[in-house]
Amino acid sequence: MTDTAAAVWRALEGVRDPEILRPITELGMVKNVAVNETGVATVAISLTIAGCPAARRIEADTLAATLTADGVTGAAIEVGVMTPTERKEFIETVRGKGLTRTPQFDHTSLTRVIAVTSGKGGVGKSSVTANLAVALAQQGLKVGLIDADIFGFSIPALMGLSRDGVVERPTKVDDLMLPPVAHGVKVISIGMFLGDKDPRNTAVSWRGPMLHRTIEQFLRDVWFGDLDVLLLDLPPGTGDVAISVGQLLPQAEVVVVTTPQPAAADVAVRSALVARQTGQRVVGVIENMAGLAQPDGTVLELFGSGGGKAVAERLSTPISSEDQPTAVAPEPVPLLGSIALSPGFRASGDEGTPAVLALPTDPAARELTRIAALLASMPRGLSGASLPLNHG
Repeated sequence: MTDTAAAVWRALEGVRDPEILRPITELGMVKNVAVNETGVATVAISLTIAGCPAARRIEADTLAATLTADGVTGAAIEVGVMTPTERKEFIETVRGKGLTRTPQFDHTSLTRVIAVTSGKGGVGKSSVTANLAVALAQQGLKVGLIDADIFGFSIPALMGLSRDGVVERPTKVDDLMLPPVAHGVKVISIGMFLGDKDPRNTAVSWRGPMLHRTIEQFLRDVWFGDLDVLLLDLPPGTGDVAISVGQLLPQAEVVVVTTPQPAAADVAVRSALVARQTGQRVVGVIENMAGLAQPDGTVLELFGSGGGKAVAERLSTPISSEDQPTAVAPEPVPLLGSIALSPGFRASGDEGTPAVLALPTDPAARELTRIAALLASMPRGLSGASLPLNHG
């Protein structure tokens, strides 16, 4: 190998597969590098499948990286498709040799799982979840996001993966399903499995068993890889999905979203109590849609005030019942933050770029970035988890 060809290989180590977020050289996608006497490099790459949705980006990134290598005067990229044997090797590289499809986030996983819930709809839970996911990714964490709100899925649109009725879909490589990546976050939603239907005009109407199976398949069949944090956007209320998530992810931590008004606060408490019944830990409350700042400096409290604080206090207070007449003091639940009403925050979500990216100085975006940092810094329980320790 010539020095120039070696320089090209080194440059290609910086090209990452946009879905797996690992170097294409590490994934076996670079098949050959040749440089002629005039310095023109020819790089042969193999995509996992024909029609790979990331093909153009990989080809463009490969060309750009090749042209940065010392001694290269020009470049051509030859694009092919992996053979079945090469795809098998690719899957083993991604998933691990000999591993089969099993739940990735059981009690042995070191991934922090945070379920975001609310008592009622319309409190901005999905917008909060999308912004938290992006804010955590901005802090250098590997983040996944499951849109578990099967009936009211909105995460694809909020993350910019759904535009004009067309939703970006996962890439299927044999039995490996790779979720699309938006703003550094790996995302999956039922909205990605509606075929050619326009999600804006399509309703999902399923009973409990189908809902449970869908959540189970998201956790088992979608390959997120090594994540630091997995966020789930739960549907509002205390229905089938909340119960299924409690059964499948009993180690999950729960964040409750409410608005300042008492009516929303009352039902928000119920969603947290259901989470506790499944063994999940409630780690905090986020108050959304707080006061709207006015030009004269006053604050217009459209939805009242104090709801977030009230929910946190009630969840931190012993609750007795017929089944448990002697109340046990629960772990204190903090109010993580209060997010102001912001037209820009709403507009950025409609445009598919969360406000923490599009409007980082917006008060709502700043508060969500602060809350994300607070969540990331919180100690977590690792009871029952298998730690990767070497015994010598």
